[in-house]
Amino acid sequence: MKAPLLAALLLATGAAHAAPPDTTARPPRPWFRPRHVVLQTGGGLGMVAGGAGYVLLKNRLETDLLIGYVPRRYAGSALALVSLKVMYSPWQLRVAERVRVVPVTLGGYLSYTHGTLNDGQKGQYPRDYYWFSTDTRYGALLGGRVACLMAPLAATGQPRKLAFCYELGTNDLYVATYLTNRGGAIGVGQLVTLALGVKVDF
Repeated sequence: MKAPLLAALLLATGAAHAAPPDTTARPPRPWFRPRHVVLQTGGGLGMVAGGAGYVLLKNRLETDLLIGYVPRRYAGSALALVSLKVMYSPWQLRVAERVRVVPVTLGGYLSYTHGTLNDGQKGQYPRDYYWFSTDTRYGALLGGRVACLMAPLAATGQPRKLAFCYELGTNDLYVATYLTNRGGAIGVGQLVTLALGVKVDF
């Protein structure tokens, strides 16, 4: 009875030596490295805007830094926008093995626009002609997304997903204009912008 037991122990010991320990452990992602890249259109942040972002609070809180652009023929002057967005997703739903739906995302943004019309024509208007900032906007966002899980990157082993997003938004100027022009100068529909975009983990 001892012979089979001894043989099994010898085989197990040999197998342990034959299989070297896994020394290919991947280093953790540096804290400063973005989690995803973003590309969107509309939303008051540029005809086209792209950038990168981070994920916090167990994938519920995201922050994106975007660079947007509007051609001159659509705005009177070429516009470059820098925007910071923060979005919170309370929950997500698993609708298939590789598909997740985030029904609600809530957040806000701050944007700065360079190249606003007349900004280079000094003396054309008095300093207090505009009661609002012509280059800085902040506002609220409400949206959702559908995410498809993809294979992890071979280099990092990090899980990835491709998400299709939409966002409805408004800003301080739209709301102020609506509240101070109750005669119908601006309708409720003109308070809202629509953005469509994609996010890809890397």
